[in-house]
Amino acid sequence: MSTPRSRPASFAAAAALAAALALAGCASVDRPAPLADVTPFSAQRPGGDGASPWQPWIIGPAKTPTQYEFVVDAASQRVVLQALATRAASGLRQRLDVDPAQRPVVAWEWRLAHPNPVANLADRHHDDSPARVLLFFDGDAATLPLRERLLMDKAALLTGQAVPFATLVYAWDNRLPEGSVVPHAVTAQVKTVVVARGADAAGRWQRFERDYVADYRRAFGAEPGRLIGVGVLTDSDNTKSDALAWYGDIRLLPARATASAAGSPR
Repeated sequence: MSTPRSRPASFAAAAALAAALALAGCASVDRPAPLADVTPFSAQRPGGDGASPWQPWIIGPAKTPTQYEFVVDAASQRVVLQALATRAASGLRQRLDVDPAQRPVVAWEWRLAHPNPVANLADRHHDDSPARVLLFFDGDAATLPLRERLLMDKAALLTGQAVPFATLVYAWDNRLPEGSVVPHAVTAQVKTVVVARGADAAGRWQRFERDYVADYRRAFGAEPGRLIGVGVLTDSDNTKSDALAWYGDIRLLPARATASAAGSPR
């Protein structure tokens, strides 16, 4: 996101943060009431009827939106979410109100049509991913350093929406080892955990089960606040490429011995 050189550096940083937090789900126009559980994609009607609690969000007005559609998976005959990004970036999100202590595990599936050979989550100019699942958390902004608080206040003014205290992202990456925690280039309040990498993730359904409370502790060094939202994101704008992915249901589960905090798909 470019800004005029006459603008102060703090404005440019806030604008970059606003874009990051729009990606994190705080720039949606509609504000449906938070739910106690994630609405399954498999419960949606193919093609969509406009009544889904999954709401679109826009990353930026200059970006082409990713095309999301509920479709029937040919192999399983279940409804899944299809995401097609042609040099595009936008997402879907749903508001929640969940105590992480009660259901600290998140499980989901995705399938990638093909990897992105030039993507790199560690490079802000190439940080596309064909598949991401995002969790948004509440918290006490007064505990953050002054710089983070100022950036969040300015980002909220730019987006017109309250900013999540923290965002934990699960993503595919082209290079980084599974389990890597990738900090955001602008804010310490967005962290990405790599759960799949390279060409091995393409062409087949992968199932993941993560102890997101443990992942949050590892990424942020603290306990998570309430889980206030979940989202998905398929993007290809920075690498000027195409991405095609399908998402299965996202579920929140009670603690179990099989939940992983290391990052291998099940």
